[in-house]
Amino acid sequence: MYNRLQSARQQWGGSLTAIDNWLEERQQLIVCYCKLAALPPFDKQNAGQQLPEQQHILHFCQLLMDYLSAGHFEVYDQIVSQCATNGAHSKALAEALCPKIAASTDLALEFNDKFADEAANQTLSSFDADLSRLGQALEERFGLEDELIQTLFLKHTQGVSA
Repeated sequence: MYNRLQSARQQWGGSLTAIDNWLEERQQLIVCYCKLAALPPFDKQNAGQQLPEQQHILHFCQLLMDYLSAGHFEVYDQIVSQCATNGAHSKALAEALCPKIAASTDLALEFNDKFADEAANQTLSSFDADLSRLGQALEERFGLEDELIQTLFLKHTQGVSA
């Protein structure tokens, strides 16, 4: 996930403020995810034996909701409208990718509903499996989002119809 983010920043950093801000939010989300999952460099000696504290889960869920909101209400609209004005192929790509991205949104919302509140403590037995499933969905989502950004970037910087 992090390598993909670094690549995205190198390719598109500085092209649009909305994308820069969104990639910054993605970085915060990935770092928080790695801490919750106890992935390197945040792995703990007791990883797998102890669940994260509720405040850390809540912080992750807040970052997740912020990231999803920024994507849906700021970045996607801008990308799709740019793709629509830059050719039928770009518009078709945007229309094909958005429903696939929405599937990970549903999974993320379910995760948030299940774990973001103190009353969710009784559901923590499935936390590791749910977090892993969410991580896989986010990885796929980031790839789809990057494909959308790439389409916008090519249009924005080169003005070529694709």
